[in-house]
Amino acid sequence: MIEEFYKRNPYELTSEKKESLLRKELAELTEFHKKNCKEYERFLKAAGYKQENIKRVEDIPFYPVRMFKKYDLKSIDEKEVFKVMTSSGTTGQAVSKIYLNQETAMMQQKVMIKILNDFWGKKRLPMMIVDSPAVVKNRKLFSARGAAVIGLRMASSDMVYILNDDMSLNIEKLKDFLEKYQGQRFVIFGFTSIVWRHFYQELKKRNEKENMPQAVLMTGGGWKKLEKESVTRDEFKKEIHEFCGINYFLDHYGMVEQTGCIYAECEYGHLHASIYSDVIVRDYKDYSPCVIGKPGILQVVSVLPRSYPGHSLLTEDEGVVLGEDDCPCGRKGKYIKVFGRMKDAELRGCSDTYAT
Repeated sequence: MIEEFYKRNPYELTSEKKESLLRKELAELTEFHKKNCKEYERFLKAAGYKQENIKRVEDIPFYPVRMFKKYDLKSIDEKEVFKVMTSSGTTGQAVSKIYLNQETAMMQQKVMIKILNDFWGKKRLPMMIVDSPAVVKNRKLFSARGAAVIGLRMASSDMVYILNDDMSLNIEKLKDFLEKYQGQRFVIFGFTSIVWRHFYQELKKRNEKENMPQAVLMTGGGWKKLEKESVTRDEFKKEIHEFCGINYFLDHYGMVEQTGCIYAECEYGHLHASIYSDVIVRDYKDYSPCVIGKPGILQVVSVLPRSYPGHSLLTEDEGVVLGEDDCPCGRKGKYIKVFGRMKDAELRGCSDTYAT
């Protein structure tokens, strides 16, 4: 049924239509992974899963995301493994391993581009990457960072890394990029605390003010580290706007266990679920679904994971659904706010882990 999703705009479906399409696809994925992944089959049995009880998306059993650190979970033969993604992790911390076949990898990339096209248009744009080229070469680096960069290549007309391998700012490459694309729209991409530390603070230290009103600054993750330094989201945007002239900020929420299905930020600061995904907020005590406006634990669902049972995951993040189908930006679907990691949950965000 994935072709049904591809035919549509990522944010065109109202709740009722989206619910029907998502429920059918997720129910089929649940059965598929049950038949092809022994560990997942055992989980469903322990959870009392019965196919006939799936009436709504919220009835799909939610698999704890931490299980990907404990087990090698895959629903494909070993010979079909095209790529193995790993989550971020501090030294000594177990990492998640996500096994992709070629079909799943291509779908993830295709969907991420379709989502981003809704925010900055379908034209391929030059991209300034606030990271080093090693992020896509060195397998020992946090591959979630590298995966994000690789995923953006299809949307890029030119990709330039402005950090050296030691994460120092390459001011010559930065200035060459800005001169080459002066007056044109372009994307700056980097994980939040890396952008703050190695881009903004380095420019500020050098007193190198750059006026980039045409830039789209796309960031993700790392807020926990910045908030410990008393840097709020509003402060982050305010300072970078004042020093660099950037007006358009595109933050996003996502995880390596559901690569491609990102929750991108609209001009009103809301993170949106596309037709390929959804969010259910679960009560802290009994895991029942929360009403709109009530905070809880985030459960995320996605139609993309075909090679591993990652289509319905209970995260270790807290958040709230702010509304559905009524965001002032005009995009349909749920829009959310993410508070960050639950207390005592492991630090695992790409830039938070890098900063540590």
